[in-house]
Amino acid sequence: MNSVSQQSGPSWRKSSYSGSQGGACVEVAPQQRRMNVRDSQHPERPRLVFGAGEWRAFLAGAVAGRL
Repeated sequence: MNSVSQQSGPSWRKSSYSGSQGGACVEVAPQQRRMNVRDSQHPERPRLVFGAGEWRAFLAGAVAGRL
């Protein structure tokens, strides 16, 4: 992750794989012991919030190719 949105509140990051075309992607923003996730094309919509353990399990599944 490396791109940062310029908005107040959490520091949102978008994957460098998203490119500049604005395709279907999500942004993440770590905040204390949770991870916020939102649709980068509709940042005004509600975000998803995952606990630290849930986020680690998601990442492990993605790395292992289970998703």
